[in-house]
Amino acid sequence: MVVLGIDIGGSGMKGALVNSVTGEMLTKRHRIPTPPSRKPKEMAEVVAQIVKHFDHKGPVGVGFPTVIKHGICKSPGNLHKKWLGVNVKELFSEATGLPVTVVNDADAAGYATMNYGIGKGKQGLVVMITIGTGLGSGAFWDGELIPNFELGQIPYKKYKKIELWAADSAKTRDELTYMQWGKRFNKFLKYVELIIAPDLIILGGGASKDFDEYKDRITIETPVVPAELRNQAGIVGAAAAALHQAPKD
Repeated sequence: MVVLGIDIGGSGMKGALVNSVTGEMLTKRHRIPTPPSRKPKEMAEVVAQIVKHFDHKGPVGVGFPTVIKHGICKSPGNLHKKWLGVNVKELFSEATGLPVTVVNDADAAGYATMNYGIGKGKQGLVVMITIGTGLGSGAFWDGELIPNFELGQIPYKKYKKIELWAADSAKTRDELTYMQWGKRFNKFLKYVELIIAPDLIILGGGASKDFDEYKDRITIETPVVPAELRNQAGIVGAAAAALHQAPKD
């Protein structure tokens, strides 16, 4: 089945048509900058623009950068506070006129990696960390998703949550080299290892493609590997979620 997968981030909203059975992207990504306001109405309009770009008439899967429960935003995360309590599924369905499935963006990336990528067949507790504007995380036990596993929300000093100190956006904001930022990111991974003791950590998001630049800073005992799908995982996973999770919503 061909599904339009959309990956929503704090800086960009990206979509592509995907074969949701094989995980193959059938088109190039189409990216539109996230509206500066990061408000519901403006972002819903961008989702509609992406649908229009592909002239898509079928199901849509969306990876969304906040906690999503039964289609509803439970925390605004790095978006505008007006998102709190919004039924994202309904909002995007109304904006596009199409059936939409919405999942947490890190859950989507993890879903893609566990079904089509390096995580396929891996047992035990596997955690997917997406590195971008924030630090998203998706957790899987023997291949089954544990939804809304938001490790980036761990409180940390004056930053309130550790993703504000250790995400890729912090690297840019504080003008850090990859080696300097890698030391911060490793600190975050130490907390992850201490709290949940995963069997494997898979890195996705924009910074995953530059893993070689900071891998020497990663000192935890848990194996850490970059995702093969890299920044395509959010799109592919969102499309797969539309196929597999839509009947459950």
